[in-house]
Amino acid sequence: MKDDDDLFRRQIDGVVPLKKVDRNVVKKPLVDADQKSYLRQAAVSNTRADDFSQDFTSVSDDYVEMVRPLDVLSFKRAGIQDGVFRKFRLGKYTIEGHLDLHRKTVAEARIEVLSFIREAMTYDLRTVMILHGKGERNIEQPAKLKSYVAKWLKEIPDVMAYHSAQKQHGGTGAVYVLLKKSERLKEKNREEHGQRG
Repeated sequence: MKDDDDLFRRQIDGVVPLKKVDRNVVKKPLVDADQKSYLRQAAVSNTRADDFSQDFTSVSDDYVEMVRPLDVLSFKRAGIQDGVFRKFRLGKYTIEGHLDLHRKTVAEARIEVLSFIREAMTYDLRTVMILHGKGERNIEQPAKLKSYVAKWLKEIPDVMAYHSAQKQHGGTGAVYVLLKKSERLKEKNREEHGQRG
């Protein structure tokens, strides 16, 4: 019995408890430290950030079309059915995760958005929400962070659509994001419905 205790103590020697991480995200899986480091470097240096699964090479901070604080954001790729988009923009789909960008710089927000979308795709989330704020301090000035978020989302191939949220979810200070169905989900749906791939 004493030998087992000694063996156990030697095995856990040097182990430290995990720190609690608060990233203001609901149902957002965490990435490991190596991935976080890579994402930060890639986002800050604007180099390739697509080594995990999604192609984010087209996401840049080049020319950004500025929008106003109360402007409604809306985008949909070809192939999204009108009925699906209508239900989506009305907030009828379950929001499976959200990201809060309040008090973030543009550089910080870019890292968070890319990481969030990548992780959402990894965990087969379909509908998520990003709270970017309105930038209402001066209603006549452009909403900088909101403008960047709209640009980035449009450039991410896995984003099929986005639309400003309904009032109860933050209105024009937040955006619903509809993500592409992963191959895993497509296969699962085929199996559930008895279809062949």
